[in-house]
Order: sequence, then C-alpha cells, then structure tokens
Amino acid sequence: MDWKNLPGSGGGIDDRRGGGLPGGGIAVGGVGGLIIALIAMFFGVDPGAILGGGQQSAPQTQSGNAPSANDEEYQFVDRILGSTNQVWGQVFQEAGRTYTKPPLVLYTRGTNSGCGQASSAVGPFYCPADNGIYLDTSFFATMQQRLGGGGDFAYAYVIAHEVGHHIQNELGIADQVNRRQRSARTEAEANSYGVRLELQADCFAGVWGNRTREQTNITQADVQEAVRTAEAIGDDNLQRQSQGRVVPDAFTHGSSQQRVKWFMTGLRSGNPNDCDTFSLPYNQL
Repeated sequence: MDWKNLPGSGGGIDDRRGGGLPGGGIAVGGVGGLIIALIAMFFGVDPGAILGGGQQSAPQTQSGNAPSANDEEYQFVDRILGSTNQVWGQVFQEAGRTYTKPPLVLYTRGTNSGCGQASSAVGPFYCPADNGIYLDTSFFATMQQRLGGGGDFAYAYVIAHEVGHHIQNELGIADQVNRRQRSARTEAEANSYGVRLELQADCFAGVWGNRTREQTNITQADVQEAVRTAEAIGDDNLQRQSQGRVVPDAFTHGSSQQRVKWFMTGLRSGNPNDCDTFSLPYNQL
C-alpha cells in the first residue's frame, strides 16, 4: 500500500502523545462486564456514548509538539485521515451535503475525550459527543501480537472504520441506533442494533479502500491483511479466546464472517448505498 501518495489532513490531528493520563477508562453504564472486556480487545464506537452512559468531560488541549517529517507514525495517520476526508467530502458533495471533518487525537496511555477518560486498553474509538476519533497507535502492535492482524492497509482499515462511525453520526444513524437501543426489550435486541452499526462502519471502511485504490496501489496481499484483521476481531473469535465459548446474543460488533463480508462489500463496490445493514433481517447480515 503506497500510503505516501495520499493527501494530508491539513492539521486535522491533535497530537497528545507523551502526555497521557495515568490509567483511567471510559465511564460506561448499562452494559455487561463481558461486553466491556470484549470492547477493550478491539476497536469500535465508544460504548459509553452510543449507549448513553458516557461521562462528559472537556476535551484535552493539544500538546503543542510539532511532529517531524521523519515521524512516520504521525505521517501515516495524517494521510489516512486526509484521504478519508477527501473521499467522504466528495460523497457528501455528490449528495448535496456538507461533510464535517472529524478531528483525530493521537495519545499514549490515556487522555480526556468528550465521552470521558480514555485509556489505551479500550482501543481506537469514536466519540459522538465531540466528533473525535481517538487512537493510541500502540494498538497497531496489539493487532500484530494479539489479534493476528497487521500491515499498513489493516491499520488504515482501523482508522477508516472509526471514520465510518463519524459518517453515521453525521447522517443521524447513530442517534437512531441509540434510541432503538434505549427502547429495546432485551439486551440481545440492544446488542443487535450495535452489530448493524459496526458492520456498516466496516462497509464504509471498504468504500474508502475502493475509492483510493488507484492512489495507493492496493494489492491482494494488502486486502488479505485487512481481511485477517476483520476475522480476528469478530465477536465469535474474541469470545472463544476470552471465555472458551460463543454467545451470539452477546455479540456487539458481528462475527468474523459478517465483518469480512461487509468490509468486502464496500471494498468491491465503492458505493455507500450498498452498506445498508439495517433493512436486512438480522439472520441475513
């Protein structure tokens, strides 16, 4: 993947690395300990915000450390963010809408967000309260060491997935899911709405990948990196690792098969209209 061909974000990154909070975590209410344990293992929309349990907190100010041209970690994230801004800005323009670019916060150990304190254990997440994407890039090492994923396109998939949640927030989809979850009669029903949300964000990440193929020269090997990551972070795989059994009613992000299916749907078509995970029966996702 030739990510250096992509445009930068033009100052869209708030670099807080080196100034993290000691410990801490996002305040969450209304979900079980199993779900929290799973969320701590992989990326997703901030659970406190989407379920209404996030503790509001003023965003931390930028550290002021100017990244050097040799800071490849920063440059990579900056160009992936810049590319997603370009792709989704064009998609929104074609639909007669204006796209609001999300800020992306790089941090180490922990930081404050509009949804409360965040620690690196939570993994990358999107906070609807401040429209921000939060990323401790040590998660990339976790992907390699614990999740069986890795590689530039897989890392880009992580970022593009979180941008997908921003798209959902921009379109009001996240609010609709929040309302449905609040009125759900069972935890399984509430979880099912979250699964649809996550699979759609996977599909949106695939749409971005499709629309940047010429710029990045994405190869089949790159695609396999992202597929391995999607398989690794499926709820069934994570549950099997953490508790030795699979409990479909407790799924919050979708199975390995579902995550691969929807990422590849977006990657093949490049059409966000193909990412409707809400009109299908749940057993057909």
